[in-house]
Amino acid sequence: MMKNVQAVFMDRDGTMGGNNCVTYPDKFVLYHFTDKAIKMLKSNGIRVLAFTNQPGISVGEATEEDFIEELTGFGIEKVYLCPHTPNDSCKCRKPEPGLLLKAQKDYGLDLTSCIVIGDRWSDMIAAERVSMGKILVLTGAGNETFAKYRDKWPEKKPDYVANNVLEAVEWILSTLQ
Repeated sequence: MMKNVQAVFMDRDGTMGGNNCVTYPDKFVLYHFTDKAIKMLKSNGIRVLAFTNQPGISVGEATEEDFIEELTGFGIEKVYLCPHTPNDSCKCRKPEPGLLLKAQKDYGLDLTSCIVIGDRWSDMIAAERVSMGKILVLTGAGNETFAKYRDKWPEKKPDYVANNVLEAVEWILSTLQ
């Protein structure tokens, strides 16, 4: 994989917790192993950033501040979120890489030394578009994503498929040794 990982970008819904649907901050529950995964990355000097599509913001169902407060409360260093609906044709909504490019600019990251962990094909495509590492987790929509897109993997294959975010982080850290 890579010898130096500068940052890991975690998707929220279905990757960190919740299920395969958007869950608003007042009802969102982290998977029991996510806190450990975040702490493991941070203790190894790896930035932990969130990147998430949250179209409910644009229709008034939640605020950007609600999501930022929640995710930073979980130990995420910075939250990159797209508040737009698919019909808005923005450059920040995954699978577009706009959120990743903004983080690159904010932190001076070499995206080829960064990894995305997510449960959807859109997470994998966003990472692919900027040559990042990519790990598909089987939580949330991950099993469905795995079954639906496996035939397209010759050109867009994840670097690793993990049962959950903790297994993904353990794999990342094992590749650094």
